[in-house]
Amino acid sequence: MSFPAAPLMPSQHTFHAYQTDNYYDELIDGQGTPRPGARLLVDMINSLAPGDLRRRQEEIERALLRMGITFTVYGDQQGTERIFPFDIVPRIVEAFEWSHIEAGLKQRITALNRFINDVYHDQTILKEGIVPRDLVLNAKSYRSVCQGLRPPNDVWCHITGTDLIRHSDGAIYVLEDNMRCPSGVSYVLQNRLMMKRSFPQVFAASQVRPVVDYASRLYATLASLAPAGVNDPTVVLLTPGIYNSAYYEHSFLAQQMGIELVEGRDLIVRDGWVFMRTTDGLQRVDVIYRRIDDDFLDPQAFRPDSMLGVPGLMDAYRKGHVGLANAPGTGVADDKVIYAYVPEMIRFYLNEEPILPNVPTYLCAREEDRKYVLAHLPELVVKAANEAGGYGMLIGPHSTPQQQAEFAAKIEAHPREYIAQPTLALSRVPTLVDDHLEGRHVDLRPYILYGKDIWVLPGGLTRVALRKGSLVVNSSQGGGSKDTWVMARSQEEAAEPDTTL
Repeated sequence: MSFPAAPLMPSQHTFHAYQTDNYYDELIDGQGTPRPGARLLVDMINSLAPGDLRRRQEEIERALLRMGITFTVYGDQQGTERIFPFDIVPRIVEAFEWSHIEAGLKQRITALNRFINDVYHDQTILKEGIVPRDLVLNAKSYRSVCQGLRPPNDVWCHITGTDLIRHSDGAIYVLEDNMRCPSGVSYVLQNRLMMKRSFPQVFAASQVRPVVDYASRLYATLASLAPAGVNDPTVVLLTPGIYNSAYYEHSFLAQQMGIELVEGRDLIVRDGWVFMRTTDGLQRVDVIYRRIDDDFLDPQAFRPDSMLGVPGLMDAYRKGHVGLANAPGTGVADDKVIYAYVPEMIRFYLNEEPILPNVPTYLCAREEDRKYVLAHLPELVVKAANEAGGYGMLIGPHSTPQQQAEFAAKIEAHPREYIAQPTLALSRVPTLVDDHLEGRHVDLRPYILYGKDIWVLPGGLTRVALRKGSLVVNSSQGGGSKDTWVMARSQEEAAEPDTTL
């Protein structure tokens, strides 16, 4: 299928004047030619009437506003709740490349799960010195109360969001693992809905793999955690409440799965079992998809001042009377210091070489690394080991001498809590800016479900740094999102579909 070429115009939302600026672009190659999977999309956009792409973008933004698709920014003086920014030009991932990414993610989550299970049982990897014992046992996310726990099927991380980036060399790297309460998948599902409505013909012609079955697969993953003998489990989603940054997602996913959205005050533990308060009395709960951090989950096991959790929940979990996703204690594996050892975990547990490499990482806990980092702060990205959302980070090339001095003092005072990485040239995707298209830096967060088997959502959340030149894609720092199109097969293999519907 092809679209008529538009006449050359200086700026009417077309690709005619688009520049890659020597960055790796996900849609356009270095010669200005559309990559194979992007040809139909580029032809279609070039064929639109002047102003039509902007009109479609604004229609999507109005729809998102009506649907209440929001997130919360803590400490924002202009109001905490915002519509999640969205850009209409999608990211495209070729079929062969997705196969590589998918294999790498499955390998990685398998090794990470074995690591968590090992840490809370035999600690073989620590005894053999593959991962330093003190780095693990002194991690803020390590939970001694989880020693000896046996989650169903020995699976700890049921829902994972792994952040990937592409460097200027064209290779895909793992930036970090999110294994506690990863967020953002609701935007993946809503972005896809909007794009299918806006570009039905090119969407069908491109043979994009669907994401619509995520909710049903998530429910099946959760149901697999039910106590033995429970064939029709009662599953709930536990939220901290309406003021949480991801509350929209909590309510959306609960609605999509057809399960109850509950807060800690809605649940009670009696005789080692968990019950939900309803208008008809107490109803037993078999599985909890918890969107609450470990610290607040059970005041009897973790923080005693927590008003968000459920007293006695860990006791019920330890007895096997309720399933939890993700299992408590999984955060030990997404500590940014522990991240540096994932390639060694893969070699140790699987006897394989990593399919997806890490970004080169300096650990400030190592004296030699620390000296290098302190001497090269203007060149590096420094991250706090347990921060998220773009907080606790120094981007050296964009920082001031005062900021560098402040981070140097923090590193000297608490070296275990900081890592550093080279400043990478993140790949870009064309993005609608006023009346034309400009490249903006992106990353990609695929979502992995691990129940009876491992399944990777085709695509995931492409986060985009909407500010020109920015490398920070987090929504709390001014980032937005794009739809991610994973091709079912290459354009050369694809047959001409009927797009008259």
